[in-house]
Amino acid sequence: MEANARLTGMTGALLVAMLFAEGVTIPFIGPLISWHIGIGLALIPPVVLKLGSTLWRFARYYLRDPRYRRAGPPHPLLRALGPVVVVTTVAVLGTGVASWLAGPADGILLTLHKASFVLWFGVMTVHVLAHALRAARLAWADRSAALGRRRPAPHARLRQAAVVASLVAGVGLGVLTRGMASGWVNWVHAAH
Repeated sequence: MEANARLTGMTGALLVAMLFAEGVTIPFIGPLISWHIGIGLALIPPVVLKLGSTLWRFARYYLRDPRYRRAGPPHPLLRALGPVVVVTTVAVLGTGVASWLAGPADGILLTLHKASFVLWFGVMTVHVLAHALRAARLAWADRSAALGRRRPAPHARLRQAAVVASLVAGVGLGVLTRGMASGWVNWVHAAH
């Protein structure tokens, strides 16, 4: 249970940093459109890892695993918000990828991407603020254990490798597909 919580915290911390970088591109979307697309694609593997670790906790709790039952459910507001976080996250990433693939001529997908972002941002703000302190503590727990300051949880290196692998896969995806943003780059330059 603690091991899964640490994986969720580490991945969450990584995602906050990556989402900050993605957010920086929004006010300057014209000149940074290729970065926006690349970072957006790079987010996918870490998001999949975070969803997987969260769904694991959800499943273990509802399958009545005693360790997860002892930890109890999340706060009722966060429990209700959880499915909305998942749906809006999938929506904003899904519409972003679909819009990127369809190109700038498909204004409907771009509008859906923007609308899903607005919904996602509101929900995610509550989610991040509610979990920030615990996630930060969990994100550094394995590092503290390596330094002898805390009891190590099993498989710390495996968790760290999973987070690093998701980041490497994401950055690889973003870099490999960066040239495929040329339609968007040309569209932005033509519009300005």
